Amino acid sequence: MTQPAVLRDLLTAVAQGQISPDTALNKLKHLNYQPVDDFAKIDNHRALRTGFPEVIWGEDKSVEQLIKIFQAMAPENPVVMATRITPEVYSQLQTALPHLQYHKAARICALQPETVPLVYPGNIAILTAGTADLPVAEEAAIVLELSGFQVSRLCDVGVAGIHRLLNNRAVIDRADVLIVVAGMEGALPSVVAGLAHCPVVAVPTSVGYGASFGGVSALLTMLNSCAAGIGVMNIDNGFGAAVLAGQIIRTAAKIGQST
Repeated sequence: MTQPAVLRDLLTAVAQGQISPDTALNKLKHLNYQPVDDFAKIDNHRALRTGFPEVIWGEDKSVEQLIKIFQAMAPENPVVMATRITPEVYSQLQTALPHLQYHKAARICALQPETVPLVYPGNIAILTAGTADLPVAEEAAIVLELSGFQVSRLCDVGVAGIHRLLNNRAVIDRADVLIVVAGMEGALPSVVAGLAHCPVVAVPTSVGYGASFGGVSALLTMLNSCAAGIGVMNIDNGFGAAVLAGQIIRTAAKIGQST
């Protein structure tokens, strides 16, 4: 938690009129972190600074470390998420955390309320080229939904059957931000960006035969797109796509409120 002496001095300065509440709030944005044993420092003020809470990278952590991080974060956060969690790890976590929910397709487990309220306006549409791209797409979708964003999904509309995409043009037209997830040659974001009126966040996946080089082929295709308005994530980074799309929506809402 926040160092008590530092927080007390800050509150005293506000009470005595030495600094303004706005200045104190700005200082608090950079104060709070919580040590967990000797292996983690939780950034409990990340949501205050950035709009998105700290999210646990689940892969490469032990079950014991994950349990301790969840337990430390739960009192300070209405939603606590961990990404890249296998069913086997979830079953072990659930023993110590009986209220933990598992979103299997997304490989995300979360301590969450029964209903997560919709906080932000707008619609983020997530498109996948193929069914094999769904785990990355669902990672983005669940992170957004647990963060209070509205999400719509359109699956298996890759360029090998372009009519599937064109028959669902309304999904593109309704979206305020598009996340487009594709493996193989990774061409779908370029096609979508040529049809869309909104920002496109492209996510290459590691799906494909040998010459796709574990997603590098799709990544290079997206980086070299001739369609404008595309932001490209790293390979399989559905979480990063969710944060970028959410920040676009949040910024638009903030600008709208100030005008």
